[in-house]
Amino acid sequence: MTASDFVSPPSAGVDVEELCRVHLPLVHFEVRAISSRLPGHVYTDDLVSAGMAALAMAARSFDASLGVPFGRYAVRRIRGALLDELRSADWATRSLRSKVRRRDAVHDALAAALGRRPTDAEVADQMGVSVAELERLEADLHSSVVLRLDVITDSVGADAVLPSTSATPEATLVARERQAYLRDAISALPDRLQVVVRGCFFEDRPMRELAAELGVTESRISQMRAEALKLLRDGMNSQLAPELVASPSNAGGAVARRKAAYYASIAARTSFRDRLTIPTATEAGSQFEAV
Repeated sequence: MTASDFVSPPSAGVDVEELCRVHLPLVHFEVRAISSRLPGHVYTDDLVSAGMAALAMAARSFDASLGVPFGRYAVRRIRGALLDELRSADWATRSLRSKVRRRDAVHDALAAALGRRPTDAEVADQMGVSVAELERLEADLHSSVVLRLDVITDSVGADAVLPSTSATPEATLVARERQAYLRDAISALPDRLQVVVRGCFFEDRPMRELAAELGVTESRISQMRAEALKLLRDGMNSQLAPELVASPSNAGGAVARRKAAYYASIAARTSFRDRLTIPTATEAGSQFEAV
């Protein structure tokens, strides 16, 4: 049974418009038959339009004197139009499609022989290519797929596919906590190191000016900046990622006690609620106003 069997041939003398109207179900039948073997991103409305155009052309060129039923003649024209439409919409080359069909055949044969899903290495070995070539083939196939945004947005809405430029609530809270700990870590630094950090990073002051204020050389300011940055890093890690803080070689020594006191000072400066309610620099519109 073919698609033409579902439609009775029109009576003699029917015009082109009537011929198309009577045989219109042929188009939908052929589109349904071919769409069952197509990937989900193919838009069937385009196929229906191509099939209808082919039906109209077949009606105009049909010669009843040849003795061929119009349904059988139209089906061949509709199928050809559908294939042409699919080829025009396919970004993959014929050679790529040929390689993909060969890969699929090898994959199915190995799966039947092994009784399991073959690995990429097994498929590549059977095809006589490297695994890298097989991966490139898969990448080329994926890059040839073109999605229709109108289909996606009709089903899930445009907001679901457009990139979001706003931070999620979770990201906002994490950023607030991190910046709050940074403020506390700076405030807990020794006074002279605070002057260096504020001058270098928040006030954009030259080292020469800071050196003159503190009565030291510019090279000493550079050393103090490095010392402050290391303390800030360890201080923040002590609150956010304690596993990253190196254990002191002498836990009872003066250096270890000073660091422990510094970490404790950071933890005690603000409460958990304060850290999550203080706006970040981006939210406040200025950088570290509270520092």
